[in-house]
Amino acid sequence: MYATAAGSVTYAATKVYYNRHPMVQSPPDPSKKTLLILGTGWGAASILKGIDTSLYNVVVVSPRNYFLFTPLLPSCTVGTIEHRSIMEPIRYITRHKQCAVKFHEANCTDIDPVNKTVTVEDQSEIKGKVNKSTLKYDYLVVAVGAENNTFGIKGVTEHACFLKEIWDARKIRTRLMDCIESAAFPGQPEEEVKRLLHMVVVGGGPTGVEYAGELHDFLVEDLVDWYPDLADKVQLSLVEGQSSVLPMFSRKLIDYTESTFKSNQINILTGSAVKEVHEKHIVIETSDKQRKEIPFGLLVWATGNTQRSVVRDLMGKLPEAQTSRRGLLVDDHLRVQGTNGMWALGDATFTKYAPLAQVASQQGTYLAKLLNRLGKLEDTTTTAATTTPDELIEKLRPFRYSYQGSLAYIGADRAIADIPIFGQTVASSGVATYLFWKSAYVNLLFNTRNQSMVTTDWVKKTLFGRDISRE
Repeated sequence: MYATAAGSVTYAATKVYYNRHPMVQSPPDPSKKTLLILGTGWGAASILKGIDTSLYNVVVVSPRNYFLFTPLLPSCTVGTIEHRSIMEPIRYITRHKQCAVKFHEANCTDIDPVNKTVTVEDQSEIKGKVNKSTLKYDYLVVAVGAENNTFGIKGVTEHACFLKEIWDARKIRTRLMDCIESAAFPGQPEEEVKRLLHMVVVGGGPTGVEYAGELHDFLVEDLVDWYPDLADKVQLSLVEGQSSVLPMFSRKLIDYTESTFKSNQINILTGSAVKEVHEKHIVIETSDKQRKEIPFGLLVWATGNTQRSVVRDLMGKLPEAQTSRRGLLVDDHLRVQGTNGMWALGDATFTKYAPLAQVASQQGTYLAKLLNRLGKLEDTTTTAATTTPDELIEKLRPFRYSYQGSLAYIGADRAIADIPIFGQTVASSGVATYLFWKSAYVNLLFNTRNQSMVTTDWVKKTLFGRDISRE
């Protein structure tokens, strides 16, 4: 027992020291090829974890200088977990690589596949004298993700809150407390109180369901204590265009989720399509073509994805090879069709795989191994002289996605999971699955720092409740 405790402490201390003390790195080698990575999401972060920087001059461009653990983002909207706990600065990864990696906080506004250049622009609030530049590459990885799909519905961008980035979670948290405090304002009409305290979530996928579950927990665990006059007036509705929520899960788990929501007094409006979004209400059309107005105080838009403008522009430059509007078409080695020396992964692509974090993460791990193998082969003078990079890649194993299961938190300390075991998918739900959900996500966090911070946040929430401050 003593030996195990001593070993655990030593291991933890070693990891903490390693994270706090980056190594001395070798400078870039002009003789090496430049590998340019666009993005710092799941795919890009996985590439950076696995890439051998001694083989390339690695450059990373992204408008955010951190990796965001998105599965726990709904927990940040109500204060269950603090924002910083699921953010890992990208330099915590790049500074631990053997050779120096350049990082530029900027947006990529244009990709030139012919001249192999990208245009990057500093769009931060504080800019220097130079805020636009052109970077050259030998190999390019497009891992910019996607943006929220509004389906062309007028008013969504102006009046709804999205849930994709850390600033979205901050906005939701602020607006949620604004609704509650405004409802508590003296002399507020009863009808207005009812509107302000009606929280509407559009989208019955994992993000929408998990946010609804987190919001329910906040209402029953915290609001009832600190706002006793308002707690019983709060309403929560989930709007979904399809016939059920969580269509990617088994029917058993869908029924369990819907029954849990019903017992938690979460109103599920399936088969309902949003047609209009106004400042204080939305208009939905039900499956029987009836239109209804639903007033809201807070509207969270958690629907599908659409491509970013830089990806759409790139697809427009390759009309013969890029024939899909839903994302970049890639081959089995994740090479962008119609280009040379360019790969893409994650939500920026259109493949047979679902747009999930685990898909992008596995693609990034695969691509890091492919690039490492390619770099080592190209370092062999005889091989490079007789074989092209594409011929070398064709000899390598293509990408194959390995399904690791699906998890979702549904509130009230309950979660659901579809877990593949020995070729069969096992459905699990309840409190035990919630504990599994917690342990799985802690293990998936990239480093000890984030693991300890998330665990501490859960302990603080249990002991002291959630912070109800507006900011």
